Amino acid sequence: MIGRLSGILLDKNPLQLLVDCNGVGYEVSVSMSTFYNLPGVGEKIVLLTHFVVREDAQLLYGFGNAEEREVFRLLIKISGVGARTALSLLSGMSVADLSQAVTLQESARLTKIPGIGKKTAERLLLELKGKIGADLGASGVAMNDSSADILNALQALGYSDKEAMLALKQVPAGSSVSDGIRQALKSLSKS
Repeated sequence: MIGRLSGILLDKNPLQLLVDCNGVGYEVSVSMSTFYNLPGVGEKIVLLTHFVVREDAQLLYGFGNAEEREVFRLLIKISGVGARTALSLLSGMSVADLSQAVTLQESARLTKIPGIGKKTAERLLLELKGKIGADLGASGVAMNDSSADILNALQALGYSDKEAMLALKQVPAGSSVSDGIRQALKSLSKS
């Protein structure tokens, strides 16, 4: 299996690259988030990859970081989600946004991605719950040590990931852990 490519970027078009690795040119499909972070043509590039062999094709998918590749691998394991749909999903939203959507169970955010209907979005949320989410720190909230401690405390008190994340958004940045827990519990008691 090809797990990583290191070489010179020969050509780049949205979702498709050509990378020269010591005289061998590899065609690599990438998400738009990876595409936007690429160096210029003729410069050195390093991509993590996922290699797919089918009876009619051998396909190589490239990623700018390990987190994106791991989420891609989780997505393609879901029934009805192929590599093209997974790449489309990662092109339409970052790993952090996907993680937040899973944590908050927001199917509407997923249906905005071309090729993702309501049923597929709901299946994605169900399958990804517990696999990605608050643990990736993707909440739209800056996850520093105190935020993570507040989130863990709320979860230990029996609140769901979704409830804890929504309450954490109400806590002002820079709050101490004890003040943050108090403020989060106040916002939870109001709802």
